[in-house]
Amino acid sequence: MGGRPCIRGMRIRVTDVLELLAAGVSQEQILLDFPDLEAEDIRASIAYAAVQLNHPVIIAAE
Repeated sequence: MGGRPCIRGMRIRVTDVLELLAAGVSQEQILLDFPDLEAEDIRASIAYAAVQLNHPVIIAAE
């Protein structure tokens, strides 16, 4: 999957789940469309995104 993070080793990218949620697709619909996913996978995707956005950025002084 091009080095992108995937759900539990499946060929479903975290970004796929996040983009569906951002587009307004309900969790229930996502679970219907991807029967191998579980509700915990969706929560894990959101948690992963939160961690990725909340890392410190250190800028070296010149």
